[in-house]
Amino acid sequence: MTSPLKIAVGYDGSSESEMAIRWALYIAIATNAQVTVVHATGLLEHAHVRFSPDVAPDALLAIARGCGFDADHLRWVVNDGDACSVLLRAQGPPIGADMLVVGSRGHGKRPGILLGSTSLEVAEHATVPVVVVPPTSLD
Repeated sequence: MTSPLKIAVGYDGSSESEMAIRWALYIAIATNAQVTVVHATGLLEHAHVRFSPDVAPDALLAIARGCGFDADHLRWVVNDGDACSVLLRAQGPPIGADMLVVGSRGHGKRPGILLGSTSLEVAEHATVPVVVVPPTSLD
């Protein structure tokens, strides 16, 4: 397997997605890959705008700087839809990701299961490698 050239990572502001961001940034630094952070605006978010589509959240930029990643090279994309669909679309143009990275919440209907519903669905339907980052992977 070759090193990824373009990594898309899901972000919703949760600690699990922040862990996924860190993991993706460390891999990008090691492999010189591009990173696009993708945020999905579900049906309810339109009523309470949480993230600007034009400006990456300060917390995200702080994470990039903390990892030693040049925040100016971090791409921020906000798309309509559920998290799984938005991440899967990141495989195609204009992002063209050859790796998807997601955090694992694992707080679904079955306690004790590592994967949350979004990470499981992305892993089942992606056509590129998927990394599911557990919450304790960088502790």
